[in-house]
Order: sequence, then C-alpha cells, then structure tokens
Amino acid sequence: MSKPITAFLPYSGKHYTKLTVEQLRHSGVVERIVLLTNGPHYHHLDGCESLPVDTITSNRTLRGIARKLDTHFALMFLQDTSYRLGQFTLERFLDVAQNTVSGLVYSDYENLKAGQRVAHPVLDYQEGSLRDDFDFGPLLFFNSVILKESLKETDDFDFAAAGLYALRLAISRQSRITRIREFLYQKTERDARKSGEKQFDYVDSRNRDAQIEMELAVSDHLKKVGAFLKPDFVDVDLEEGDFDVEASVIIPVKNRRKTIADAVDSALKQKTNFRFNIIIVNNHSTDGTTELVRQYSGRGSRVVHIIPEREDLGIGGCWNVALHDHHCGRYAVQLDSDDIYKDERTLQRIVDTFRAERCAMVVGSYLMTNLRLEEIPPGIIDHKEWTPDNGRNNALRVNGFGAPRAFFTPILRRVKFPNVSYGEDYAAALAISRDYRIGRIYEPIYVCRRWEGNSDADLDIAQLNTHNFYKDKIRTFELLARQRKNAMRQSTPTTRTKARKRR
Repeated sequence: MSKPITAFLPYSGKHYTKLTVEQLRHSGVVERIVLLTNGPHYHHLDGCESLPVDTITSNRTLRGIARKLDTHFALMFLQDTSYRLGQFTLERFLDVAQNTVSGLVYSDYENLKAGQRVAHPVLDYQEGSLRDDFDFGPLLFFNSVILKESLKETDDFDFAAAGLYALRLAISRQSRITRIREFLYQKTERDARKSGEKQFDYVDSRNRDAQIEMELAVSDHLKKVGAFLKPDFVDVDLEEGDFDVEASVIIPVKNRRKTIADAVDSALKQKTNFRFNIIIVNNHSTDGTTELVRQYSGRGSRVVHIIPEREDLGIGGCWNVALHDHHCGRYAVQLDSDDIYKDERTLQRIVDTFRAERCAMVVGSYLMTNLRLEEIPPGIIDHKEWTPDNGRNNALRVNGFGAPRAFFTPILRRVKFPNVSYGEDYAAALAISRDYRIGRIYEPIYVCRRWEGNSDADLDIAQLNTHNFYKDKIRTFELLARQRKNAMRQSTPTTRTKARKRR
C-alpha cells in the first residue's frame, strides 16, 4: 500500500533542500518527493522527481502539481529555505486533515533567527480572511481530491501570481480550512525587515500586474458566495443638514507633543473658498500635548479643543466625539497627529471632489517620509487598485483604503466608527462603500511621516496577529452584510410578483 503524502518543494540547488528531503524520506508517510525548479539544471537529488515551473503561485504550477498527485494528500512548501520538521509533524497533519475532512490544513511554526527559535503563531481562518497575503506559514497540507476539484473552479484564469490565492478561496467555498494551533516545524527566516516596512508591499508599483490578478480572483470568489456588489449606488444629498462650517479637520491625539504642532500648522495653512475649522480631540494626554493644543485653541475659534469626558475611548471613539459635536462641519477630514497635509490646497481638493462626484467619502493618496520629510520606500501610496466600479469589492482583499480619508458627516454619523484604535477607519469605509460612492484622488495630497513613535512601526507577531485578526473579523461582518444585501435585493421582486398575483 502506498504512503499517503506527495511532497512538493522549491529547489534552487541549495544544500538545505537535501536536508529537508532526508527528513521527508525518513518520515515513513511520504510516497513521492517532487522538486519544483525554474532555473538551470540543478544537481539531481536521489529519490526525487522534478517538475519545471514558472512561479510557485501560478495556475500552471498548480495544475502540474495536480497531475503529479496520486496520493491522498499533498504537502507543499512555499519558500525556498531550510526546514526542520518537529516530532511526528506529518502524522499530525494527516490526523487533523482526515478527522476534520479539511481541504487545507496549516499550523503555527517557529522562525530560526541567528540560531534562536522565535515563535510565529498564525491565525484561524475566517470567512473574511480574504487578504491575498493571509499568513498560512510556508507549509500547506492539502486533501488531494479537494485540491483537484477546487482547482477546476479556476480553469477560466491563467494566473501567474494569484493561482494559489484563487485555489485557497475555492477550497474555502467547499471545505474547511483548518489551523493546527501547534508549532509543528521550524524554518529559517530570510526577511529581516520590520513589520512597518512590510505592510505596504502590496501597493508597490512593481506588483501592479499581481494586484490585477488578485482582484480578478477575489471578485470571482465574491460572486460565487453572493457578496459581490454591482456598481449600483445610493445617491448622496450633499445639502442634508445644517452646518456652521463646510469642513472640519479632525485630529485625534494622545501624547504626541513631538508632532502635533506640525499637524495643526499644516491644517491652519489651508487656503479654501469655504469656512473650515480644526477639531482636536485630546484623549487625556499626559506628555505636554494638552498645554500645547491649548495655545492653539486660545488663538481663535478655528481650533476647537475637546477633552472627552469618557476615558475609555480609542481613536474611533475620539472620531465619534468630534463627529457628533456641534462644531463639526459638513465634511469631516482626517489628519493624524503624526502627519501633515502636503500643501495648502489639500482641503480644497477634497471638498471639490465631494462636490464634483457627489460621493459619501473621499480618499486621497499620500507620500511616505521620515520626520525630516525625506521620502522613504515605498514612496507614494496611491491605491490605484481602487476603481470606481469595483473598488468596494476589491477593498475586501486589501488592508486599507489610503489617506487622507474624508467623510460626508451625516452619513458617517449614522455609520459611526467602532471604538478601537486600529481598523476603525477601515470598518467605517467598508460600511459606507456597501451603499455609496467613494471618490478618489490619486495624486499625493498628504504626508505620512514614519518614525519610531508610530503605533505600527515595528509590531511583534502577537500585536500583528491581533490587528490582522480584527480586520479579518471586520471583513467577515462586511461579507455577511453584503450577502444579506444581495439576498434582500433578489427576494424583493419575487415578493412583489406574488403580491400582484394575489391581487
């Protein structure tokens, strides 16, 4: 009787692959080992087969893997690096995959950095785990039958970058995706960048072709699960409500004495053909920020300084305070206490976009700099993956909308921010986009200044997972809301038809 697993791993001729192969051969449960190669002819490893591939994430590669599969399960290594399997790792994968009838199983692991083992827990998969960069770890365990059936659902595409993404979305539609909350293996970490340096990889202009593929994949998935939104929007009445000023710059702040003055000054320099004010919601700062802000608010009525009565507010809660204050203008425009507007026309550009596009929200583009305003990678973040017709669907795939974010106040007062300090704007923007148009400005009008004080400058894996799990949960809520919206829309004509027949 054949053994249950075929293993597939990248091979570039490195010695560490031979060590991984030896572990697989001695496991007792691996029938075949297939080396994925895309370079020159490498030294053959005894007991292994070779499969020439283009990229490890392409449909072509995955179809080649499927043709090779004649065992019940497939083990796929995603990274060309060194691995050390734990005690009975493969048996554990087998046991969980069989007993849960899962199409895909993955596990926590450990990174080896400078000889030290560093725990790398991953996240449980949710319906809203739609990010194309969801971290499964570099070792995936597939049920072969489910893999082949799911792969057929991607036959209409010829993806170079999004093949694996489309496959796991297809698996999620017909089977479980299961995490084993155990550290089952170790691998050598070769990306030493901080978390804050990695988070914008997906908007790198060099990845544009990949982004287009990912959008096609997620749009196809949303259609198949009933959550895709056609470009039908609710009209916005921009004359709704009475406001003393046309726009308010909203600055939530807590302990940012080093940067708050620059932010406020950039807002005060704005030149507009309408009245605006600046609302600073000071969340009980203790570092001298309060005294500094009071100097501004004492100079005139354009700067409104609010210290909330509540002491349980996150950034979202501070925004809610500003939005529901009688000083708030028709349009509420973001300015983080770390950042500045790019020039004196930013506010005018935003309000002009509201007026021209009759939208409920406007999102700009920004330039990444250090505190000295020197440009740093990746430079301009313009979120060009957003398109007027499909942006709100594609937004379920990416981790943010861009900046600055500006809102039509009456609508945001109804939607409200969740009272958290991460993902609050993403949650509100997704909810707004469910019904309303979102306008975009693709030229940089905002400067995002990165420094060691940024809340996401260098997160450890626990903090990063907390953030990502919450955003996946936001996407899960939104996915369900969109499915409900579409179901109600489809049922309405039927109800009307039945009523006419009764009459």
